[in-house]
Amino acid sequence: MNDLLVAENVSKQFGKFIALNDVSIAIPEQSIFGLLGPNGAGKTTFIRIINQITMPDSGTVFFNGKPLHPNDIGLIGYLPEERGLYKSMKVGEQALYLARLKGLSKAQAKERLEYWFKRLNITHWWDKKIQELSKGMAQKVQFVITVLHNPKLLIFDEPFSGFDPLNADIIKNEILNLREEGATILFSTHRMESVEELCEYMALIHLSEKLLDGKVSDIKRAYKSNTFEVGLTTHNEPELLKQLEQNFIVEKANFKSITEDLKLRLQIAPGGTPNDLLQYLVARAQVNHFVEVIPSVNDIFIKTVTQNA
Repeated sequence: MNDLLVAENVSKQFGKFIALNDVSIAIPEQSIFGLLGPNGAGKTTFIRIINQITMPDSGTVFFNGKPLHPNDIGLIGYLPEERGLYKSMKVGEQALYLARLKGLSKAQAKERLEYWFKRLNITHWWDKKIQELSKGMAQKVQFVITVLHNPKLLIFDEPFSGFDPLNADIIKNEILNLREEGATILFSTHRMESVEELCEYMALIHLSEKLLDGKVSDIKRAYKSNTFEVGLTTHNEPELLKQLEQNFIVEKANFKSITEDLKLRLQIAPGGTPNDLLQYLVARAQVNHFVEVIPSVNDIFIKTVTQNA
């Protein structure tokens, strides 16, 4: 897979504050890439550099295999966390105006706006003023304006902010459709469940430096600890616990179950396999629950940031 956007050794400093320090990130074409980090990590600075709002002090950003050029801004759509709609303008009037700024003719803009307004069931908002809309409604309008010119790269900064679960799901599906139609998506959020659902790749920035990046599945695999949640039925719980503690690292577990199980987390020693553990348990108890503990993106985020605090 080719990379649509590549940042090589990008650094940016504001006075004495280092916002980015030698950050390199590659975003594969037609992927959804999660950009993660605590507040103040450098995510917004990185996004502003891609949008050429600010320039790096050193390093290079490549877009479509060439150094990022001012003309490339027409191939990028950016939905910032801080919304920028004019509250006293009517929705349709403002959408047409902003679409024209993106290089669309009036006829093109009107045709595409009619398509998106109908698709999101917001046609009746055309003559409303922005100030008459809720935060979520205004967010829908801004989403449409962001994607209207069919950009190759879409940058969404907290795109679900202000949405109820139903509308968040609608926008999530639209993001997936845009990826299927060829768009590459850079996704910055604090909602780790959104990263789990949507992102194939991710990078974590903390204190201006990249701590990890790659495929989400590969990162999860690297953070696995050969730990399993098990639910067991036994007639002699103290004896079974004693045996388990001699062979595995044992912790109490808490998960939902329809049976009154002995609920444990068991960590296999290096070289051991899940089959070894399962065979050991089956020989000593009734196994009602056996699931490998896969670290969530949230677990990885907290562990990595804490270790590098």
